[in-house]
Amino acid sequence: MRPIIEFCASNAGHGTDRLRIKLEQNPEYDVIEYGCLNNCGQCYLAPFAMVEGEIVEAETAEELEAGIDAKIKELEEWFNIDLD
Repeated sequence: MRPIIEFCASNAGHGTDRLRIKLEQNPEYDVIEYGCLNNCGQCYLAPFAMVEGEIVEAETAEELEAGIDAKIKELEEWFNIDLD
């Protein structure tokens, strides 16, 4: 699974720009930045990103990174479920 991680350019003031650049270095991820993710107002409240279309938010960019990692692990487990 190659997760898609989306960032809002308007949220960069919360430190998500540095996190986005860091995650872009990982060839296992598809990282995309948009001018807007249509979550009006959320970008002013706290750091957030979307992982496979699901919002992940946190108090800090560092906590957001941990939240993104946790969401990716959750999705990997889901996609690796043995349905026998």
